Amino acid sequence: MLPHFIEQDFDDVLFEMQQAGFPLQKAWFAPHVEFRFPQLGQVAHAGVLIELRQAMEPWHVLGEESGPGGTARYVDSSLERVQVKVRGLTDPRHLVTCNGRRVPLFPTGANGEFVAGVRYRAWQPPSCLHPTIGVHTPLVFDVFDQWTGRSVGGCQYHVMHQGGLSYETFPVNAAEAETRRHSRFFGFGHTRGSWTVPPEPVIGEAPLTLDLREAAQEMPTIPVVTVPASNALPVSSVVRGQDIIEPEPTIEARS
Repeated sequence: MLPHFIEQDFDDVLFEMQQAGFPLQKAWFAPHVEFRFPQLGQVAHAGVLIELRQAMEPWHVLGEESGPGGTARYVDSSLERVQVKVRGLTDPRHLVTCNGRRVPLFPTGANGEFVAGVRYRAWQPPSCLHPTIGVHTPLVFDVFDQWTGRSVGGCQYHVMHQGGLSYETFPVNAAEAETRRHSRFFGFGHTRGSWTVPPEPVIGEAPLTLDLREAAQEMPTIPVVTVPASNALPVSSVVRGQDIIEPEPTIEARS
């Protein structure tokens, strides 16, 4: 459901059509791809370019519910997905995080280029799957430097009006809709301070997508062993967890 891999599949279809004698060109369908997968924004920090694009997310049909005019079946349209494409990434020094969680980047074949997806809850409808899971927006993306343990820069994406307002009218054309979409993207607003990014479990159904609905994995706590001052060991002793390895005593030969 990511635009990068959909384009790869479409290129294979065009190649087979050209082999069959139909001179179809990829440039003819570029406006359609851009319309279906619009660019949300892009920003560069420390030589790393982050590009966000709208991806496809299937909506689930819920069960029947009673309404004023009878029964109805709602569609859970609260889930959305974005594609994160990174260029100029130095692996394994840099990571990309979304709301403090590691994005499972996958190499595209080009040097320094990676792609992944992020699934999130955009809004909270009255009828939806997993009603106890809150909204994950705004999405905060960071370029995390593992050498320094800090973010070198990032960006933010708001699904709705960043001021909490609602538009009073529909966009008059595609240009106004694009302007509204770009106004919800901020090329700043990274996470400050230093922290540790825990590893994310790989989802079998979508190994290249970070699902923010899943609970984050907690970092394991390392037990700290305290030694009383009366039982202090020499500096040459080695302490590993709870096992203390004493150096072997030296025996002096006396004549």
